[in-house]
Amino acid sequence: MDWLDLLAVQGTLKSLLQHRTSKASILRRSAFFIVQLSHPSMTTGKTRALTRWIFVGKSLEPLPASGPDFGALGEEAEFVEVEPEAKQEILENKDVVVQHVHFDGLGRTKDDIIMCEIRDVFKAKNLIEVMRKSHEAREKLLRLGIFRQVDVLIDTCQGDGALPNGLDVTFEVTELRRLTGSYNTMVGNNEGSMVLGLKLPNLLGRAEKVTFQFSYGTKETSYGLSFFKPQPGNFDRNFSVNLYKVTGQFPWSSLRETDRGVSAEYSFPTWKTSHTVKWEGVWRELGCLSRAASFAVRKESGHSLKSSLSHSMVIDSRNSSILPKRGALLKVNQELAGYTGGDVSFLKEDFELQLNKQLILDTVFSASLWGGMLVPMGDKPSSIADRFYLGGPTSVRGFSMHSVGPQSEGDYLGGEAYWAGGLHLYTPLPFRPGQGGFGELFRTHFFLNAGNLCNLNYGEGPKAHIRKLAECIRWSYGAGIVLRLGNIARLELNYCVPMGVQRGDRICDGVQFGAGIRFL
Repeated sequence: MDWLDLLAVQGTLKSLLQHRTSKASILRRSAFFIVQLSHPSMTTGKTRALTRWIFVGKSLEPLPASGPDFGALGEEAEFVEVEPEAKQEILENKDVVVQHVHFDGLGRTKDDIIMCEIRDVFKAKNLIEVMRKSHEAREKLLRLGIFRQVDVLIDTCQGDGALPNGLDVTFEVTELRRLTGSYNTMVGNNEGSMVLGLKLPNLLGRAEKVTFQFSYGTKETSYGLSFFKPQPGNFDRNFSVNLYKVTGQFPWSSLRETDRGVSAEYSFPTWKTSHTVKWEGVWRELGCLSRAASFAVRKESGHSLKSSLSHSMVIDSRNSSILPKRGALLKVNQELAGYTGGDVSFLKEDFELQLNKQLILDTVFSASLWGGMLVPMGDKPSSIADRFYLGGPTSVRGFSMHSVGPQSEGDYLGGEAYWAGGLHLYTPLPFRPGQGGFGELFRTHFFLNAGNLCNLNYGEGPKAHIRKLAECIRWSYGAGIVLRLGNIARLELNYCVPMGVQRGDRICDGVQFGAGIRFL
């Protein structure tokens, strides 16, 4: 239910109050609201049937505001008895009090975590506010991931101790099963995978979750076991522990990597930002994909142990993460390896910035900038598994996947510093076929991309670093079509013209296809 539904309910209430009859008929859908008053309390047992005012939670059919008959009703309609004069005084009164909140259908869920999610309902001062806060509480309960369905009923308070302007709010919930399974497909950056999962939701009664997941993809195969625990009353504050094994193939480097690790992370919001602090310990095994791998890749082969602390900060005001029309994104990551053990030591920083502005005729202008730097610590050089890579349909278009920058015998080794920027113009399809329907998922795309990837001599100073990053800039331009796959991923089919090509770069001159969730 959104604000349009609330306004519809408010208008219907006014119409009903003007109608001086002893009966009223309102269509019944799926979410309901009811009213009551007294000292704030909460019960989680079986609740009695409440039959006073029932208000539609999702949609209301228009009802005439006058006359003895409210119009014909569908087969879903139910007639509800209403005491006209006494109850009208309650609904006409601007000040109401929520006396009780009832829960029907709770099994293994603990009362304390539920109370944290519905406490704001007691603060409501009028009927519309009660409906709004009840809807917000319903969304919070569903977000916990422990209920399959949540319905809300609001009724006038009855019985001993009932106040004239008191309301009862009842949440009818259906808990998820103790064991659930899932099967789906996922789209990554120019790769796809099949995912099988088993989940134990609400394991200890406070929204804890244990998940086992197996993923088989075009470039990566993984399985892992994770435990997730949110903070009661603040779902954005949560703690998780993960055990995993990931095997990936990187043909642009003739490299195979197998990671076996454990990680623990804590996520929390601060003002308008989201933060994640993470520790990760991983045993890495690097090998060659073929006998033709270069000597530089063979030299990187072997085992290593990485223990790192990382922090990420995100500020995201975009209306969509896949194909936004407005808003901005700032993401900053830091990783420090070596101080908590292991034989790999480095400091790594990278950022992502995106700005989106909607123009006339449903046209959107977007600008993005990426950058990062890796500083080895100690005597060992950086590992091929920790460096940055650039190029491909999701970054600098017109170049092959991760095929820009330092390379040896055709194998791309990555770089310790990079930057990439892009300007984009998204417009509706010419003549707007399928306007208001399937055609809205497509956009015409014009772009200009540029970037560079290199290794730095950290003894030369910042000016030398900037000068080197400004040399040999790769850039490209072109146009194409973008397809948005809901809020999951997007597909691009572009005609690209690569420019600034350097010796050793691998290009994709002409049509290039890309699929992913993160695009430059």
